[in-house]
Amino acid sequence: MRDALVAAAFRLFLERGYEQTTVDDIVALAGVGRRSFFRYFPSKEDVVFPDHERCLADMTAFLAASGEEHEPVGRVCDAARLVLLMYAENPSFSVQRYRLTKQVPGLRAYELSVVWRYERALADYLRGRFAGRPDGSLRADVIAAAVVAAHNNALRSWLRSDGQGDASATVDHALGYVQSAFGAAGPAPAPAVHPAFPALPALPAFSAPPADERAEDVVVVVSRRGAPLWRVVQEIETALGRDGTS
Repeated sequence: MRDALVAAAFRLFLERGYEQTTVDDIVALAGVGRRSFFRYFPSKEDVVFPDHERCLADMTAFLAASGEEHEPVGRVCDAARLVLLMYAENPSFSVQRYRLTKQVPGLRAYELSVVWRYERALADYLRGRFAGRPDGSLRADVIAAAVVAAHNNALRSWLRSDGQGDASATVDHALGYVQSAFGAAGPAPAPAVHPAFPALPALPAFSAPPADERAEDVVVVVSRRGAPLWRVVQEIETALGRDGTS
C-alpha cells in the first residue's frame, strides 16, 4: 500500500506537476481512500521522502550501538553512509526526487529540515563521546556539519549525473576529507589563541582536486530565529544569485 501510494504520487507529479497534484488525485490513482494515505504519510510532502524516517531511525540505532572501541569521527562517517545506501537502493527514484525537489521551493525547505535532523543525530552522538572536553560541544557540532556537507556534496554530484558511476566511491572520497581533518589520525589540536575560544585542529593541506571534483562554493546566510523554512530557502537562493536549481 505504501509503495503503491508513492508510485502513484510520482506518476502524477511527473505528468501534472507537484503543485497541481492533490492527495485526492493520488489516492484515486492508487485505488485507496484518503484515510489510507494519511495512515502512512502525514502530508503530501512526506510522500516525496518516504524513506527518510526509516533511515533516520537506522542511523540513530547504529550510533546508539557504538562502543568505546569505535573511533567517533569514523563512526559518524559510517552513519552518513547509511543515507547513501538509502539513495542507492533505487537510483532512478532518487534522481526523480532530486529533480522534483529542485523545482518546488516547499520541498527544498522540507529537505533542509530532514538534513538538519540527520546532522543533529550525528552531533548528539559526538557530544556524548566528547563529553568532559572543554571544546566538546563545539567540536561535535563542527564535525557533524562537516560530515553532512561532505556527504551531500558527493551525493548531489552523483544525482546530477543521473545516478551514474560509483556513488560509494564518490562519498568515500568526500568523507575522507573529514576523517583526515578531524579523525584520530588527523592533526593534533593547535593551542588556543584565547582561553575563551579553544582552537579546533587546523585543516590539512590538500592538493587541489581536478576541476570537476572541486567542492562547490560555500555561502553562509544569516536568518532570524523562527523564520519559516521557505523564507530561509529564499534567502539562500538570493545569496547564490540564482533560483537554487544548481
